[in-house]
Amino acid sequence: FMYIVVSLWSGIMGFSLSMIIRLELGSGGQWMGDEYLYNLVVTSHGVMMLFFLVMPMFMGGFGNWLMPVMLGLDDMALPRLNNLSFLMVPVALIIFSISMLIKGGSAGWTMYPPLMLSEYSSSVSVDLMILSLHVAGLSSLLGSINIVVTGVIGSKMSGSVEQIPLLVWALMITAVLVLLTIPVLAAALTMLLLDRNFSTSYFDPTGGGSPLLYQH
Repeated sequence: FMYIVVSLWSGIMGFSLSMIIRLELGSGGQWMGDEYLYNLVVTSHGVMMLFFLVMPMFMGGFGNWLMPVMLGLDDMALPRLNNLSFLMVPVALIIFSISMLIKGGSAGWTMYPPLMLSEYSSSVSVDLMILSLHVAGLSSLLGSINIVVTGVIGSKMSGSVEQIPLLVWALMITAVLVLLTIPVLAAALTMLLLDRNFSTSYFDPTGGGSPLLYQH
């Protein structure tokens, strides 16, 4: 239930940012009159909707509520891991909100090329935004592990994979995809932090956001 409460709060914030974007686009870019501020709103809207609305609502809220019911279980397989996963969501949201209050990460529709070098976005708020994404990603990883383990236990108890409800299949497939993709995102964000603060060159300084790691 708390997952759903936090997700609804994030959804209201994301919807407000969406309306601001629509007003700016509808006025031909004259309503704000500040390109940095517009890009900040766009970036915040995307991160808010994905990491703080869709993932906690679908995986944490409805997943943790309906999955045990559909599998005939009393609770998720790892309830304490579920609690730890939930506690990270408001922490990440608070860090992200602090980032927006300081200056924000004005990356627009893309993330890596504009934030690659600290001279382009020198504010500490960018580093706070990246830290927030790390915490939110870790929360998703823990929740996905819980969902996969619960699904495996429930499928063994049901005796046949054909009897597993479609929503459970959707949750398990999504959780597996999260387990595969979140570490890649975390690695890219870590390389981004290193480029910004330790003068490394994982990302191509000429732009484009292609990691030099993958070009050799």
